[in-house]
Amino acid sequence: MAENRLPRILVVDDEEAILETMTFTFEGEYEVFTSSDARRALQILDEKSPIAVVLTDQRMPNMSGVELLAEVCRRHPNTVRMILTGFADLEAIIEAINDGHVYAYITKPWEPDHLKQVMKQAVERYRLTVENELLLAHLQQANVFLEAVMDELDVGAIAIDAGGVVRAANRPARDQLALEGETRGSPLGEVLRRHGLEHVGGAAWRIASGTGPATEDVEVRVGGCAQRLRVAVKKLDDSAGRGFGRVIFLREISHEPMQRRFIDALNDVVGGNGGGALRPRLEGAREQLRTLGEELGRSRVTSPGMTELGERISRARTALENWLDVDDALAGEDYPDAQLLQDRMRVALARWPLADEVPERVRELARRVEEYYESGDNPKQRVL
Repeated sequence: MAENRLPRILVVDDEEAILETMTFTFEGEYEVFTSSDARRALQILDEKSPIAVVLTDQRMPNMSGVELLAEVCRRHPNTVRMILTGFADLEAIIEAINDGHVYAYITKPWEPDHLKQVMKQAVERYRLTVENELLLAHLQQANVFLEAVMDELDVGAIAIDAGGVVRAANRPARDQLALEGETRGSPLGEVLRRHGLEHVGGAAWRIASGTGPATEDVEVRVGGCAQRLRVAVKKLDDSAGRGFGRVIFLREISHEPMQRRFIDALNDVVGGNGGGALRPRLEGAREQLRTLGEELGRSRVTSPGMTELGERISRARTALENWLDVDDALAGEDYPDAQLLQDRMRVALARWPLADEVPERVRELARRVEEYYESGDNPKQRVL
């Protein structure tokens, strides 16, 4: 994508009203193309390439969304592929995800803010994919030091030669350590001393010498924000097995303690199937996740791990709140809105992070909602 041009997205749906809604939702942020016909959509994709994201409905005449995205994958593999679907189509969507045809699915009815966030992530994924392809093209012509660094784009990496001189440092490493100025050609020890990071070098040398564990965890402060990094070292050998350098890998792990607490909170919910009331566990987990979300926000650490954890916390809280609210409505109201209850249960089940581990009483709540939707008879009893 050109630097001064809005990212391009293509929306495919046989309902014009949805195409208008999508155009309104995304205009201003992206250059939006639409099509009500899958075959025409493929033509647009070829004519208007590069297009960052294709978002399509699953159920369309002539060609399903999964079939369309499989063809998009074949023709334009970098274009990120997303699909709108109902629960009846989830099996096919999951298969398509496993096959690599679909990056993400949006369950109907969707939340506009959630859809915008997923689209933003998809466009960013496309940008990074294109950027990474360009980097890899340069790496084929570069020396093995640069190639070793860029092979691990999800972690910080610093390549040094046998004399300890920095030959390459990737962007995550420079960001994690707040390295300023040119580092290539300087001894690593000098670079780290200049930034007050001698303890990072000490950990790397202990690992490389074999006198310590295979990894060490260190704490660094960047912009007044403390974050933890896990240090590992990989030896670089030539074709004859002679060592000529090392790569120091730095993986951000600040999120790991909070992630363990997040998993514990979810296990509290799903671990007690069949015994005792579920509601207290749901309420307790909701409070734990609220506190955890606040702590994550205060940490000010920005990393893929933190971002993913924040998204999972948000999804889990949405599910818990919807389940509790639906149970309250069934128990406290004579004639709650049945369609709204159905929609809230669908959203909750879609956002619950443990899709294969839903408490039995939640499943019973979903059945109760369906029975109420069909019969209009509400016994006004709590399920959870």
